[in-house]
Amino acid sequence: MLICMDLLNEKTFLMYAIKHYNNPECCDMEEFNEDLSRIKYVKRLLRRYKKTNELRERLLLNHIIILGNVFGPKIASRLLFFKIEKDLHPYLKAFLLFLDFIPEEGIPEFDIDCIPMDNKIITTLREL
Repeated sequence: MLICMDLLNEKTFLMYAIKHYNNPECCDMEEFNEDLSRIKYVKRLLRRYKKTNELRERLLLNHIIILGNVFGPKIASRLLFFKIEKDLHPYLKAFLLFLDFIPEEGIPEFDIDCIPMDNKIITTLREL
């Protein structure tokens, strides 16, 4: 069975991530999994912000920048939008736009232009 590597779904997610992973320092799967787990950390921090209004913007930026370094900004954005729930997308979008990670052509599975952004996050990021 032939699987299109650019099709992103739960079955192809891991292979898609492996295909686009570029870390010359990586020496085993444990390190790859550690880098990939940053998506979970981003999700957790965004959930915390939604629940408590506590924004850990520098920590979020660090995790997202590392994902961008090892997957490339375009792929990192796609992986993040895919794995993070839609109700958190307005928060995520603000960070990705701040870092200029969202490609001009958008992300195939998502209509980025229709996702609103959180004003508090925008204001906080502008002050950095």
